[in-house]
Amino acid sequence: MITHFLLRAFDRQATLFLLIAGGIILAVPALNLLLPPDHPLHVPTYAVSLMGKYLTYALLALSVDLVWGYCGILSLGHGAFFALGGYAMGMYLMRQIGPRGVYGDPVLPDFMVFLNWKELPWYWYGFDSFPFAMLMVLLVPGVLAFVFGWFAFRSRVSGVYLSIITQALTYALLLAFFRNDMGFGGNNGLTDFKDILGFSVQADATRAGLFLASGLALLVSFLLARSITRSKLGKVLVAVRDAESRTRFLGYKVERYKLFVWTVSAMMAGLAGALYVPQVGIINPGEFAPANSIEVVIWVAVGGRGTLYGPIIGAVLVNYGKTWFTAVLPEIWLFALGALFVVVTLFLPKGITGLAAQIREKIRTKTAGRSKPQDTSSLAPQSGPQSSGAKAPQPAE
Repeated sequence: MITHFLLRAFDRQATLFLLIAGGIILAVPALNLLLPPDHPLHVPTYAVSLMGKYLTYALLALSVDLVWGYCGILSLGHGAFFALGGYAMGMYLMRQIGPRGVYGDPVLPDFMVFLNWKELPWYWYGFDSFPFAMLMVLLVPGVLAFVFGWFAFRSRVSGVYLSIITQALTYALLLAFFRNDMGFGGNNGLTDFKDILGFSVQADATRAGLFLASGLALLVSFLLARSITRSKLGKVLVAVRDAESRTRFLGYKVERYKLFVWTVSAMMAGLAGALYVPQVGIINPGEFAPANSIEVVIWVAVGGRGTLYGPIIGAVLVNYGKTWFTAVLPEIWLFALGALFVVVTLFLPKGITGLAAQIREKIRTKTAGRSKPQDTSSLAPQSGPQSSGAKAPQPAE
């Protein structure tokens, strides 16, 4: 049954996307590890880490598209789930430092020693284990999303009101994690990581491994999302997006469908945050900023919502542009991002993938028109006396 569910994802477009994305994901680490630094095709380690960060952003955009593009839930707070997954991974990485920290405490992280904490808080227990940390990466965002969605969807909060509440959620978490007495490093967050699973986070092989893990997580999540959207469940989600009242009138428990896809999306965002942290080397409350969640919505809109692969492309392209602009013209980056969103909203409502589909359809129409055989029946000479223009002889009386 599970196999049949996953096989629904393999249509022509999905297979092509998986082949191209999988090839790139395999090629980048190979070009980094197998070629010498002076080779023209060598990919430097910093570029591997940068592209790995792009992949985690693409996974976050995919999670937003699952709820916005197919269920009509515009979330302005998915950055909260992303950050919670990142903090869960950061807690594991901090526990791996041990006595190698600045203060040499084998149990307490450096910031706790600095703040005169005497013992490890109870909610840090178990994070010295990687399986437990990965469980929390999925469980914490999932439980928060389930509880939030349970009350919001049962109360039939929707539209802009739900968007505002999700933004208030991430802002509340931002203020909470800024506090030093929360036990998460306060304003500085968690940083100075040493290793993951016994491997140095600074090693080239580890960077390549994290890139591969990010790419694999993206492809698996894409398959999962594609399977959901192409199933009967996905058809109900689209019905909820287009006509929620009519869908509820037909007898469907709309709240349950919303709650399911909302929770799955939050867990995907948490996984993206967990893969993001060891590649950038820090997690702090700034990741909860509402502006980050709004930026994710821009990625999805630019790529084309309701397509799954569109937001992945949008996230990579926009963040590549951000990298270029912040290096060359840092003072105009925010203006460029705002202008991009306005242009997409006015002229490309279906995003890049929608524009590509329109161009492809026009080319197909023109090609079909040229290849269609011309009807020459009217040009063929007619037989009989009518063809010469002379009147037919009348019988004699």
